[in-house]
Amino acid sequence: WAGWHRELALLLRDLSQRGGHSQLSSCPRREPSGGSGCRSVAAHSRTVSAPIPQPQPPSPSVLLPIRDPRPWLFVPVSPKPEEHCCPAFPPQEPRLYQEIRERGLNSVSHESDEDLLEEPVPDEPSPLGAAIVVQSYRPAQVTWSQLPEVLESGILQRISPEERKRQEAMFEIITSEYSYMHSLSILVGHFMRSEELKETMTQTEHHHLFSNISDILTVSTSFFEDLEKRHQEHLLIPDISDIVEEHASKHFTPYISYCSNEVYQQRTLDRLLTTNPLFKETLKQIERKPECGGLPMISFLILPMQRVTRLPLLLDVSSHGMDGHSVQHFSISLVMFFSSQLVKSCNEGARAMERTEQMYTLQKQLEFGKKKPFPLISVSRWLLKRGELHLLLSEESGKFRRGAGRLCHLFLFNDVLIITKKKSEESYTVMSYATLDQVTVEKVESSDPPSPPPSKAGGHLLRVVLEKDSEGRREEVVLSAETSDRARWIAALMHREKEKPDPTPKGELSQVEITRAYLAKEADELSLQQADVVLVLGGEDGWCWGERLRDGERGWFPQSCARPITSRMAAEGNVRRMERLRIETDV
Repeated sequence: WAGWHRELALLLRDLSQRGGHSQLSSCPRREPSGGSGCRSVAAHSRTVSAPIPQPQPPSPSVLLPIRDPRPWLFVPVSPKPEEHCCPAFPPQEPRLYQEIRERGLNSVSHESDEDLLEEPVPDEPSPLGAAIVVQSYRPAQVTWSQLPEVLESGILQRISPEERKRQEAMFEIITSEYSYMHSLSILVGHFMRSEELKETMTQTEHHHLFSNISDILTVSTSFFEDLEKRHQEHLLIPDISDIVEEHASKHFTPYISYCSNEVYQQRTLDRLLTTNPLFKETLKQIERKPECGGLPMISFLILPMQRVTRLPLLLDVSSHGMDGHSVQHFSISLVMFFSSQLVKSCNEGARAMERTEQMYTLQKQLEFGKKKPFPLISVSRWLLKRGELHLLLSEESGKFRRGAGRLCHLFLFNDVLIITKKKSEESYTVMSYATLDQVTVEKVESSDPPSPPPSKAGGHLLRVVLEKDSEGRREEVVLSAETSDRARWIAALMHREKEKPDPTPKGELSQVEITRAYLAKEADELSLQQADVVLVLGGEDGWCWGERLRDGERGWFPQSCARPITSRMAAEGNVRRMERLRIETDV
């Protein structure tokens, strides 16, 4: 209360010095009988006084400025013909969520946050065929400390740097939620509800593409409205963890359903783009609309997983500078736990759905013939990698000699390797298989390979030894692959060794910050979001093998979608932060 009285006294003194008038713009509005009045909000903060037919100098004791509810955005409203609006500043459309750069995430690659407002992000072309959906991103609209009302209040001189950073973090959650909500409304309004697009596909395909995205938009709208109300009520935001906890624990469950549908969504979109010319052309026409920002639909479809993943990290920034034993810090830790568990549920739901369907499909496609069938379907089994390699002459006699010089198709699971030859697009004859504890692999660097590699292969060889196959025999095979593919096959075949803890301290490993979102195309690749931090464990031929720091997931990703983190202090801070978050959130 004492603080409130001090601010009120300062306000009244300022008004009295102005001669009792607020020197601010106003928006003319009719009386209630004449219309609903102007509802547009300016892009910048301004204070408005209630308009009356014949303004009279009011008393300083009763004239209190009313803060614009959304000083950092512009909400386009179609006024009635008789209404007129005179905003103090030109209106501005809100930015799409794909375009903003959340400072609470990107500060991980810097020793200080101060340079983030002006730091340019190079606009590089995406590699041909890469699933990078957003080419560049920018800072959010405005920071809390840049608001005119904050500057005019003098509050920046009365709070600590830690409190200022906390206010910025909470304000960024609010502004980014608005941009996120705006992008979802574009997805629903221009893509999902497009009758032209709907006519190019079946009802099932439409459901697989958009799932329950309307429910996600409803959830986001409700969440934003509660956050916005808190901002309207307090210039210095006391806390938002109670709002986040309420929504994350009670209203965010639609995210789990949506993210679990991810595998069907991506598969359906890929199939429609490759086999349905009418769908592809109609989609292009929608993507060209100015409202869509020239961005592909997939960049909108992946937003829910991006948002729910980023929320715990943004919340963590808002807890900086707090007493670790305070009620507020405990509240934020609890909220981070709820939101992180939600992310975990989304990831596990998507993964379980994909793995179950994949096992059932492969079980039907693999023909074991006279060999002992291997029961693929298991909750603890998943596909690590599959693909074609050229089979060369083996150094020993065996079943693989008959297939020398031909293509073979390998299916590598987390516990078994199955080598097949392809009969058709949906049928494979099993040549041999062995559990991974009976499989060894090594590079072949000899200048004299067992036989000349076929022209289509890259000539980069690897030797795979089945110490004990399904029939109890020892088999050895030499395979030919492209450079990067050989490295990826060796890494996958050494899955068990790769899963062992690395004795090297993580703070000493190279780190990169992801500058462009990447969607995994193969089982051994890693899907990444802008601002993700990845530990680099290896790499070859333009590809990196790394560990996503926020959850420990490992995989390959294009080197072109990342930039190195050169600050050792920032790298060590990233590791400490993520290790602490994993403990606090049990992820």
